[in-house]
Amino acid sequence: MAISPRVKEAHVTSITPVFATVAISATTLLLSSLFHRRKRCKQLEVRVRELEASLEASVEKGAAERRGRVRAQQALRKVVSQQSGEGSKEVYPMVPIGTVHSCFSTRNGTPRQPLVVPLARACLVLDPARASAEALEGFSDYSHCWILYVFHLNTDLEKMWKDPARSKIKAKVRVPRLKGGKMGVLATRSPHRPCPIGLSVAKIEVVDGEAIWLSGVDLVDGTPILDIKPYLPYSDSVKGATVPTWVQEDATLAVGSITFSSNFASSLSSCWVDVEKQSLYDSSKQLESLIKEVLTWDIRSVSQRTRPHPVATKSSDAVCEEIEEVNFKEEIYPQSTDHPNEVVYHLILEGIDVSYRIDENLNVVVEKANVHPDFANKKRHSYLAHRDSVR
Repeated sequence: MAISPRVKEAHVTSITPVFATVAISATTLLLSSLFHRRKRCKQLEVRVRELEASLEASVEKGAAERRGRVRAQQALRKVVSQQSGEGSKEVYPMVPIGTVHSCFSTRNGTPRQPLVVPLARACLVLDPARASAEALEGFSDYSHCWILYVFHLNTDLEKMWKDPARSKIKAKVRVPRLKGGKMGVLATRSPHRPCPIGLSVAKIEVVDGEAIWLSGVDLVDGTPILDIKPYLPYSDSVKGATVPTWVQEDATLAVGSITFSSNFASSLSSCWVDVEKQSLYDSSKQLESLIKEVLTWDIRSVSQRTRPHPVATKSSDAVCEEIEEVNFKEEIYPQSTDHPNEVVYHLILEGIDVSYRIDENLNVVVEKANVHPDFANKKRHSYLAHRDSVR
């Protein structure tokens, strides 16, 4: 059936207003959307400007704080310099970040260099006020580390700090490898230096919270630590590095042989009962191996080798490296009753006093062990809780 033109016209006329209404609504929505978007953009722009201004203010505040700290540090160094009588020379006061608990109870017997006694153990405990456990995150991924420390028990340390003009640090020291021959102090690793700071490398065994368990150390018990740094083979090991001939002679301080007396094992076992809970080792047998490693080298001072005499190192002694003279008080021990013509020497490890003799051919006889009274009740980090980890 055909639709007449008038009907078509009427139908189109009725649809046209609907499309117009829809178009107007769509346009209105689009304009509204654009208006709100533009408003939102302006708000975001304002917020960005506010954040930029806040960031700039924070940066400026941080820079001002740094400038203030620098000025305060400069003023502190100036005051400390004036108090020490150093005039215009700057000083840099430092506070240790931790302390070492070592198997070496006194300086006598402490290795002159690191890693020469692999069994030598220590626990470096950080001061949480200076360096928290978080500062050690990632440290256990390294095998070795550098340790910066203070030769805190040097007998001339107090004089050097309080009255530097009268400290009279010697320009030359006697070197054990040169059998008493002298060398410039800065050409050696002597602890008696113009600035008594030591540098050592050690093997990292375990990192546990604020404690670092080390081996191969050459640090005396109680050494204050200034800093620790990871050992980096690619930069710290220098290919083609050269040293003087007298440093290359490894056998200079090596002993001929080491033997233990028939009753030494029983005396050490008796001592072990008293020191076991505080020891860095897990058995008296392991401690005996440490004693053997330490005595593999002639640990006597230059004066003791040239003029044999018994010297008891007290708990206040410092690390013994290349020293020119014995500056601490000597305490004479009785000579061996079995060998009255030979001097009896003493080595204190883990608070145990080990007596031994050494003849003119550098043959060592280890006689007996006794618990040293100065270390009988000394408290420190026990190794027992971490033994399995260190193994």
